[in-house]
Amino acid sequence: MPQGQKNKFFKKHSLKVGDRITDAAGLTLRETLFPLFLVTILYFLWGFAYGLLDTLNKHFQNTLGITRTRSSGLQAAYFGAYPLASLGYANWVLRNYGYRATFILGLTLYGIGALIMWPAGLKRSFGGFCGATFIIGSGLGTLETAANPYMAVTGPPRYAELRINLAQAIQAVGTVVGPVLGSYVFFKETGDSVNSLKTVQWVYLAIAIFVFSLAVVFYFAAIPEVTDADMAQQAEITHVGEQEGERSFWAQYRVFHAAFAQFCYVGAQVAIAGYFINYVTETRGDTSSALGAKFLAIAQGCFAVGRFSGSILMRFVKPRIVFLVYLSAVIAFSSASITQRGNVGLAMLNMTLFFESVCFPTIVALGIRGIGRHTKRGAGLIVGGVVGGACVPPILARVADARNSTAFAMIIPVIFFVIAWTYAVMVNFVPSYRDPADKVGESDLGLTMRADDGGSVEKDGSLNKEQGSTSEKETV
Repeated sequence: MPQGQKNKFFKKHSLKVGDRITDAAGLTLRETLFPLFLVTILYFLWGFAYGLLDTLNKHFQNTLGITRTRSSGLQAAYFGAYPLASLGYANWVLRNYGYRATFILGLTLYGIGALIMWPAGLKRSFGGFCGATFIIGSGLGTLETAANPYMAVTGPPRYAELRINLAQAIQAVGTVVGPVLGSYVFFKETGDSVNSLKTVQWVYLAIAIFVFSLAVVFYFAAIPEVTDADMAQQAEITHVGEQEGERSFWAQYRVFHAAFAQFCYVGAQVAIAGYFINYVTETRGDTSSALGAKFLAIAQGCFAVGRFSGSILMRFVKPRIVFLVYLSAVIAFSSASITQRGNVGLAMLNMTLFFESVCFPTIVALGIRGIGRHTKRGAGLIVGGVVGGACVPPILARVADARNSTAFAMIIPVIFFVIAWTYAVMVNFVPSYRDPADKVGESDLGLTMRADDGGSVEKDGSLNKEQGSTSEKETV
């Protein structure tokens, strides 16, 4: 990396950015590579944590002798922390200090929660694991409050959905690594015995060391900051003659619908993943929990493939259309899993996870489009919808315990998927939803820049090629 480029991202700076125009929302693809690479690492971290959570859910049932309903306390602790972060302290830090400060806070909380896993393992305390998981969820909720909008707004808006889906594809890789680690490392030699918890302790200690180190990197990395003023400017440029972003936050009904859709979608997704192992051990003969964890890893692999392929597809097809088609397929395949058994039922859930892939990040990207200065607040609200992951799994677990059938209980996520589907329909067919998303997505911001004569010239990195002049764009 040239010395000038290095100084651009590693220099003395304040954690508090303020609300000034930095032009970071109009950075080119080349200018965003380094900061987005750093942020993408965060996606892997919470994918890994989520993958571990799904595996530990089933093994805690066996190791600690708890019911399916009680084991859902892990999901409740993890996702219950999200709204406290995204609507509370994390969103306050994001709006008053900026993205980098929020990343550092999230990593610190994640590391503290990982360290608490050690005494929880020593005491074999399910309550302790839930407490540590709550703090980890607080950290990851903080990271997600900042990372998702950062991916969506940093760089050309035309590629917002592509960027966030690619980053979420890395997160999906983490969800594959988690179950694989659980199957081959946590429980390979010790099975479902309490001795397996010792390995859990060491893994979380390593996680804590890594995330604390990453927090230090973010402290010294002067990543570009996108402010409310930047987003207000973007809304004004892309919504010619329209001042939709100037309306009050409470009048942004599209954001509230997106947040509710996120609540329903995430709740259904988490419910399926959290009880995936229960499903296959009950419906497929001679399937142990360890083998079920391997099947979960395969399903999460389908999820990851879906994210990568969906990201590529969005390069050629409007993201809102891909979103509608994928979520419709999710409803179809998850519905089939209710009545099917054995390998057919397993295949239905694999297909469900494949088509789930693009839904979460696309709801975030579409939901915050065109809301201008409300972008950070709106993103916090939509990410807060992740609390659905704490609400829906206990409902599924309760139905599964009552009917002694996890397969029958899959009707619960199907209902919530259908409710989330209403947003996909609206953003495709209702002009007040569709037009703001399309206008921002079709703009040339970050791809071209205005010339003095009112025309536009191509941008290459931060260089203005007009008349051979080279003026480096100022970033934070």
